[in-house]
Amino acid sequence: MNATRLRRGLLIGGSLLVAIAGFQRERLEIAAAYAANHIRSPRTVEDRLQEFGDAARERLQSHFSAAGVTYPGKRLTLVAFKDQRMLLLYAQRADGNWRHIHSYPVLAASGTLGPKLREGDQQVPEGIYRVTFLNANSLYHVSLRLNYPNPFDREMARADGRTQLGGDIMIHGKSVSIGCLAMGDAAAEDLFTLAADIGASRIQVIIAPTDLRLSATPESPVEPAWVNELYRQLQEALTVLPIQQGAG
Repeated sequence: MNATRLRRGLLIGGSLLVAIAGFQRERLEIAAAYAANHIRSPRTVEDRLQEFGDAARERLQSHFSAAGVTYPGKRLTLVAFKDQRMLLLYAQRADGNWRHIHSYPVLAASGTLGPKLREGDQQVPEGIYRVTFLNANSLYHVSLRLNYPNPFDREMARADGRTQLGGDIMIHGKSVSIGCLAMGDAAAEDLFTLAADIGASRIQVIIAPTDLRLSATPESPVEPAWVNELYRQLQEALTVLPIQQGAG
């Protein structure tokens, strides 16, 4: 092995070790949080809002004001595009029009393009979901739980003869994920605070493989017969939201 190839190998190896060390460090932090959550009394949503709500609202107010929307808006839609690894926040104004408020990078999301089919496939689901619960004691800082599997997921599973669909799909903090959207702690605090302020029932979450307003339907690694209907529904839900300049 010549010197150049040796140096390249050492650099690659060093980069991998740094990445692995970072991943393991975060897993250790999560384990420590798990232990702490079992020692102290569970915290409430109000406890967490007292902890970081004011700072989160200050960040959010700036974004809402720039978009011309009174905080926290009439309704909210969170849109995750898997291929862009972005989560877009939209708010509906009192006049019914939707505005883009802010875009958050998704720090980790396991799996590939295509819907979630079963427990353990490590897929982030694709579909239109609701927020059902704000977890103030998440192992991943704080989280918003989604209603996966939703009625469409269950209906398609029955048609396919699939069982064991999995669950516990969250939008949460930190930067590790198995089937969830990991947003980092600051973004998770923003979304948690916003959901608490507006009410979970007024939030819709769209998870799509790509921006179906701009792109053709992508090929999925798995191709259930109903995937085209799913993507048609996602495309229809996206059409009411404004497309950002430079998107696509």
